[in-house]
Amino acid sequence: MDVLFKSIDVRDLLASRELDDSSPLSAPDLRLLIDRLQVHSLEIKSKVHHYILSHHQDFASLFTQCSDAVSRSDELFEQVSSLTRQVSERPIDVDIRETIDEIGRKRKEAMEKRELLHFVRTVVELNEQFMRFKEELRDGELVKAAETIRDLKAVLRFQNGVDEVIPNEKEPAVYGLLRKEWMECFEEIQDLLLRFMEKAVRFEQESNCLRVIYTLDINEVHKIDLQTVLQAMDVLGILNYGLSKVTDMVIKNVITPTVKIVCPLLEETSHDTGGVSEAILSVVSSSDVKVENLDADTTYSAMIQVIKFFHRSLFFENGHWMRCFGRLTWPRMSDLIISNLLSKVVPDSTSKIADFQRVVKYTSDFEKSLKEMNFISATENSDERLSNFTDNVEMHFASRKKVEILSKARNLLLQSDFTLPQEQTRKVADSKDAESANSSHSVDLLFSSETCVVSKAACQLMELVHDTLKDACLLSERVALEFYHAARDAVLLYEIVIPIKLERQLDGINQVAVLIHNDCIYLCQEVLGLAFEYRPDFPSSIKEIAVFVDLAPRFQLMAEKILKRQIHVVIDNLNEAIDGADGFQNTHQAKQYESATFSIERVVFTLEKLCMIWGSLMLPLTYKRSMCLVLEAVFSRIVKDILLLDDIAAEETLQLQRLIQLMMENLSSLLVSLDSIDERRKLQEGRTHTPSIDAKIPSLKKIQKLADLLDMPLKSITSAWESTELVLCGFTLAEVEEFIRAIFADSPLRKECLWRIQNSSL
Repeated sequence: MDVLFKSIDVRDLLASRELDDSSPLSAPDLRLLIDRLQVHSLEIKSKVHHYILSHHQDFASLFTQCSDAVSRSDELFEQVSSLTRQVSERPIDVDIRETIDEIGRKRKEAMEKRELLHFVRTVVELNEQFMRFKEELRDGELVKAAETIRDLKAVLRFQNGVDEVIPNEKEPAVYGLLRKEWMECFEEIQDLLLRFMEKAVRFEQESNCLRVIYTLDINEVHKIDLQTVLQAMDVLGILNYGLSKVTDMVIKNVITPTVKIVCPLLEETSHDTGGVSEAILSVVSSSDVKVENLDADTTYSAMIQVIKFFHRSLFFENGHWMRCFGRLTWPRMSDLIISNLLSKVVPDSTSKIADFQRVVKYTSDFEKSLKEMNFISATENSDERLSNFTDNVEMHFASRKKVEILSKARNLLLQSDFTLPQEQTRKVADSKDAESANSSHSVDLLFSSETCVVSKAACQLMELVHDTLKDACLLSERVALEFYHAARDAVLLYEIVIPIKLERQLDGINQVAVLIHNDCIYLCQEVLGLAFEYRPDFPSSIKEIAVFVDLAPRFQLMAEKILKRQIHVVIDNLNEAIDGADGFQNTHQAKQYESATFSIERVVFTLEKLCMIWGSLMLPLTYKRSMCLVLEAVFSRIVKDILLLDDIAAEETLQLQRLIQLMMENLSSLLVSLDSIDERRKLQEGRTHTPSIDAKIPSLKKIQKLADLLDMPLKSITSAWESTELVLCGFTLAEVEEFIRAIFADSPLRKECLWRIQNSSL
């Protein structure tokens, strides 16, 4: 059959094979092609016929199978048609669905019955356990009863406490009743165990002894061992609660007296009386020993005896029970020991630090004994409360001393009144006399050749700081560091306390503000010298961090701030006094002249008062600088007010001149004293020239020249301007022009002079 599947190439059947594909065929070629195709077709038919004959058997089998398949298809069609007719007459799916639903209902009913049966069986078992618990409790089998109630707790899905229940919305209501019954049973056995414990451990106030009874009877429950009671409480998990009252009683009646009373006599006995076994611990205090004579060794020995009694006679050397008792007792017990023993033997001086090492050793041995009895944990460092306290004794000592130092510094600052006796007040003219220099309030500044009057508080404060730093040089590094910080904080207390305490005085003209200013200068220079003085003797680690230079700018700034505030207060008072002159108007009238004179007198009085206060306390250069600022403000204000007058009568000029001369005469001694300060300093320092007082008070020349101008003719004033004399005194062109217009009436001469003045300024 391969010939049927082979393609025939027409060109192979032609005579000439050189024909092109696009060239047309001739008639002979076509006839030849037809003939050859017929021959080829006959050849194919012959091969097909031969192939069919040779495979006749295979074709016959194939046709037979096809006939059988057709027959089976007809039979299957008939069966499906029959089934379809039956289904259409009675639907079978309905019967199937009903059968399945019935099976589901039967299974659900069976499952519910099984669950109900299991639930009933569970309730019955729980009820039996409750009945067994009551029987065990009635028979005195407390441990078994505790185990029963503990197991019931897990079944009833209690969590940590009886009020914490795992929520389940689908659980039966009977579980709530069972839980309620369980809680009643739990409270019943808990109450019974607490009553047993309360009866087993009692403190008798009359005999001052603690009694432990081992065999107990309560109502119908007889001959219960104390150990059984403790085991039952441990099973229930209420050991902490059960021992709480015992712990309070022991702390109050045994441990507290043992700690507070020196040399307590502890008597331990154990005997049987009438079949009742008991142990007794008697605490008998010694009346011959004073409470202040605390002894760590004796107190620790007594405490060990007490703890051994409980370890052996109450908890039967059970480590777990003893640890539970220790957790309840140790915090308060250690606090009692610290407050009544250790804190009272903390050294109060550097010489006593070595003696405290004996107490450190006793404390370490005491806690070691407690660990052996499982009273405190052997692994938790937090339980070593006493050792932690004693190990840090130096820090406790340092903390106490730091508090004492700061408290002393604060008290001396608060109690100081900042007043100086009259004999200790330094006068301006005799500021360097021996009596003043040797005064208790006079100090030599470290970085200056001058002597400064300071408050007693500042002197005492620096004495305290020096004493503190001297002690720091003799102590260990940790303590020295605390002393160093105490010294710094003590100095800083001045900055905090004094400005607040003396706030009102700073707003007036008095000695207080000047003394505070001097204190700040003194403290500033003192703190600069502290590091140089003590750093070589400090412990090595303190040398790197001990600095005081950062404090100096604070006090320097505070001094400047107080001085500026004082100058501002003075200038405000002087301006208020000058305001009373009403701008020096109409001074040719008697009333106005009287007011102006009174204002000038107030100014002079204030300046004289200021001279007495400032000159007696301030450093000379500070005093001169401050007074010059005040005088400049006064002179410039008076000159300004007079130059603002727009019409001055002839008599008025004389009165104004008289007022200025009156003021300058009264202030002449003040100006001379200010000028003499520079003269003395020039002699001390060997200088050949110092600035004059005129350079410090620019308005001084101006007001003096103004007094002259008030009595000068117009031409003289013009000549003074042209010679720049007025300019050198501080007058401006506008001021001179307005002054001329205010004094001289309009005239050709005034116009000429004004023209000359204006042109000369060009």
